[in-house]
Amino acid sequence: MVMEARGQAKVGVGVEVLWRALSKDLRFVLPKVAPNLVRDVELLEGDGGLGTIMHFHFGPDVSHMTQQKERIVELDESQLRIGLQVIEGGHLNLGFTSYGTFFKLTGTGDIETLVDFEVRFDAVTEDESLPAKTASSTLAFIKHLEDYLLKTSA
Repeated sequence: MVMEARGQAKVGVGVEVLWRALSKDLRFVLPKVAPNLVRDVELLEGDGGLGTIMHFHFGPDVSHMTQQKERIVELDESQLRIGLQVIEGGHLNLGFTSYGTFFKLTGTGDIETLVDFEVRFDAVTEDESLPAKTASSTLAFIKHLEDYLLKTSA
């Protein structure tokens, strides 16, 4: 059964800076944002555009998985939308049959951005807490990204 977790966060970073970090620079920024969660990101295929495949190697705070591969399945620069789908390892080894995270950014001012996110997943478990856990971890990622960008742009 396909489930969804949706959420929204307002961050104190301009939309252009946030879009660049979330799309074009994700593989470089993510290990700096949360080094204990993501040790490094390797580009396996593509140039960062639609269809690109990245290999995420997890850090010491992720004890239940060591790596996962993700493909950029949605990338719309005019709408500031990006979607990543897990294609191997990681969440797929933890009882999920599919797992994708999608972001839409909307600038609300010079130094504010509204981030709408959606996590779509299918799991073999009937755990009703999964959507809340998934939304919570996505919100934590957005907060870590905001903190990092505020520190590096100061």
